[in-house]
Amino acid sequence: MNERTNEERPDTVSRKNGTDAPSSSETGDGQSVTDAVSVENGDERHSQTTCPECHGRLRRADDEVDAVCDDCGLVVSDATLDTNIKLYTPNDTGDEDSRVGPASTNLLHDKGLSTMIGWQNTDAKGNALSGEQRQQMRRLRRWDERFRRRSSADRNLMHALGEINRMASALGAPDSTRETAGVIYRRALTDGLVTGRAVESVATAALYAASRMDGVPRSTDEVSAVSRVEQIRVERAYRHVSRELGLEIAPTDPRSFIGRIASDVECTDATEREARRLAGIAVENGVHSGKHPVGIAAGALYAAAKRCDESLRQTDIADATDVSEMTIRNRYPEILAATDTEDE
Repeated sequence: MNERTNEERPDTVSRKNGTDAPSSSETGDGQSVTDAVSVENGDERHSQTTCPECHGRLRRADDEVDAVCDDCGLVVSDATLDTNIKLYTPNDTGDEDSRVGPASTNLLHDKGLSTMIGWQNTDAKGNALSGEQRQQMRRLRRWDERFRRRSSADRNLMHALGEINRMASALGAPDSTRETAGVIYRRALTDGLVTGRAVESVATAALYAASRMDGVPRSTDEVSAVSRVEQIRVERAYRHVSRELGLEIAPTDPRSFIGRIASDVECTDATEREARRLAGIAVENGVHSGKHPVGIAAGALYAAAKRCDESLRQTDIADATDVSEMTIRNRYPEILAATDTEDE
């Protein structure tokens, strides 16, 4: 008979080191069984599968709250059994294992929530499919693809989001900016702002607006250079989208362009810091009002180079910023004048 009664249960249990110690439930320090489990295992409490008294196997009780030891019958309150799911890497594309698939994203027309039939003609065990099964899988893939792009809105989104990804990759835009651009384009499509305009122009305008909203602005020249439409069409689409959607986009700060320009012309850190200071003074005095922010940044960098006695040609800055040398010659005296006024 393996059954035990409460009278037959020993007062002491054998520990791993071979010594007898009183049960944690009978100690006078008020420490509960659950606390003992937590103390013994530390952060591994959620993977507790053995009894803290006799090291037997814990079994979940009928109420699914307490666990019961199969050997000594001890009831362990709030002891969570090891219910960990085996980790796996979705599609073998990541370095770290995950419990679930990839998160939903606005960069896919279905947000990544729909299913997809793989292209492999093998079953779950890796065995090749028969000819009849391959024909059936081809039909299923074809209908699956038709279902995923069954509406014109789905096809529009697939094309537009692909363009946003392509342009963002060319510009080096972060993932957060791509997500924001995807949200803006979805709103524009829902409100009917794409009708009568090229998909590429609205997609480019959405990416331009997202870069400004996320604090990593790109000039219209840079965005248009990687777009498939002319700059004038991008600017028109941007004005229309921002006005109709009510996007709260602050004026672009010229200081946000100085870092990239300084990196391209390979100037010193002291010149870059001085350029940021000069640009800040110019903004405070309203010198940037009605002027291209990239021209202000280029003029501030050239003015900083002159103040720091660094040899930096206007031609190099103009090539890096895609502005004319005349713009730089017109802007840097205005910036220096505002700085002299500030210093006085």
